[in-house]
Amino acid sequence: MKFAVIGGTGLIGSQVVRNLNAAGHEAVPHSQSTGVDVISGRGLDQAVAGADVVVNLTNSPTFDEASLAFFQTSMDNLLAAARKSGVGHFVILSIVGADQVPELDYYRAKVLQEDILAAGPIPYSIVRATQFMDFMDAVLSWTADSETVRLPATPIQPIASKDVADAVAQVAAGAPLGGIRNIAGPEIFPLDELGRITLSRKGDNRAVVTDPTAGMFAAVKGDVLTDTDAHLAPTRYADWLS
Repeated sequence: MKFAVIGGTGLIGSQVVRNLNAAGHEAVPHSQSTGVDVISGRGLDQAVAGADVVVNLTNSPTFDEASLAFFQTSMDNLLAAARKSGVGHFVILSIVGADQVPELDYYRAKVLQEDILAAGPIPYSIVRATQFMDFMDAVLSWTADSETVRLPATPIQPIASKDVADAVAQVAAGAPLGGIRNIAGPEIFPLDELGRITLSRKGDNRAVVTDPTAGMFAAVKGDVLTDTDAHLAPTRYADWLS
């Protein structure tokens, strides 16, 4: 099959392209660097022409309220181009529990993206993943100073980007789900404990202070970002760190 992977040069997209090509398909990466702009629509018709499947892995450049406009416009443009080209399957990557955290603009934007796809004209699949292991350093940096890192005890089920890419490629190569598949890492940690494990493994002597008001994940209530019934990925956090 032929796949147009929009956002195909990023962390997940580049791995999805590699996986699909290794499986004998033709997967072509598209992004701003290849002349495709999902907001202006530049290059979209050419990018999806002849594709059996569109995999949209683009992401908003910000996590604030502007992310809602990004996903509205990008999905409208992509769905119009895909419909015109006769694409038979449209796949996006979202977040486990996104619909349970309306306090966060970015999570509301991802739910909007899901809703636009589900209401659209093309058979679809939504892959929802838990938090990426690869983003842990960024999470630590949000509330860090030279001596401490402040983190809430929000339950997190980290997943490796490789495992996310494997799941997205598998779903994209299959029949449209017409719904959502949740994928998650094999272990659940309180975020503050995950911070301590990460800093210790990196030889960083800063202390992690448990602070229920610190950072983006302070808005999360309970364990909504975890899912023990999800398709569990194999990579454990300690193995990923090593």
